[in-house]
Amino acid sequence: MKDIKYLTAYAVPLCALIALQINGFWAWLTPIYAFVAVPILESIFPVNDHNIAEEEKEEKKTLHWTDFLLYLNIPIVFGIVFLTLTTLTSGTFTTSEIVGLIFSCGIVIGSNGINVAHELGHRKTKVEQLMGKLLLLPALYMHFFVEHNFGHHLKAATPEDPATAKYNQSLYAFWISSIYRQYTSAWSIQMGLLKRENRSFLSYKNDMLWYHLIQAGYLLTAFLIFGGFGLAIVFFAAVSGFLLLETINYIEHYGLRRKKTASGRYERVREVHSWNSNHVFGRIMLYELTRHSDHHYRANKKYQLLDYHDVSPQLPYGYPTSMVISLFPPLWFKIMNKRVPKDQVPE
Repeated sequence: MKDIKYLTAYAVPLCALIALQINGFWAWLTPIYAFVAVPILESIFPVNDHNIAEEEKEEKKTLHWTDFLLYLNIPIVFGIVFLTLTTLTSGTFTTSEIVGLIFSCGIVIGSNGINVAHELGHRKTKVEQLMGKLLLLPALYMHFFVEHNFGHHLKAATPEDPATAKYNQSLYAFWISSIYRQYTSAWSIQMGLLKRENRSFLSYKNDMLWYHLIQAGYLLTAFLIFGGFGLAIVFFAAVSGFLLLETINYIEHYGLRRKKTASGRYERVREVHSWNSNHVFGRIMLYELTRHSDHHYRANKKYQLLDYHDVSPQLPYGYPTSMVISLFPPLWFKIMNKRVPKDQVPE
């Protein structure tokens, strides 16, 4: 029964569903819940740094009902996208309602789509990895699977990692650099994998090529069924979704750096190279993503097994609250720069 808390992650798509039914002011219910209500709740509820017992971990290492909570996000995410398309293209709405509903859809794509895709993409089974790739489709960010798994986890907290924010780098500058560099990095990794196996660009093993064809098919389907407005809806919902991802990327490793060893190589990724948060609501709505250090320590460890480490740098607020603060660079720098370890601050 302790794991029933993870049902809270479904509150985001539930808010989006309510918004689609009621409209008006309620079109903005999802962002209000995610970025106003949740930060308030995080400030009220106590921080929980409890780790589950070893016997519980053994039980949950195999297929567990908490895994099915992840799988259920596939029909939920695609269902919200479809309902957003059918609702907005079949009625008359104000500009505010249109923007609110598209942004709501984007939040679902980010929290219940990309975030769950990240978790499933690290699983060992091909079926779960395929589920993860499918959840990246509405965000038009399928290349994330390649770059994150074969790039970020090797280069995290180094200047070579596109998804690690530099000290004093604003969120908006990071958005531009990270989106561009992750995309080009994914292609570089893919071409390297093909070259290693002596395969051509047109090989069926070129996953990046498949991702582009699938995403193009997704956009074309939206256009053929729902017209130009439908195409705009799925595009801007996707942008909203992947900007949420990039905002999380920004706060996860901001200013943290691995040192180089005598050999010139970087030290291994340790618990001190990711920002963590034990604020309850952010933890459960993001499937323990906020225990990010342990995730980097053992990437295929299931979300419900992730541990808190005393040595890990801790955010003063939960991830949702930190995302809001990061939108205001001077405030972010004032709060976070003094928390970055002094030996990692560039001279």
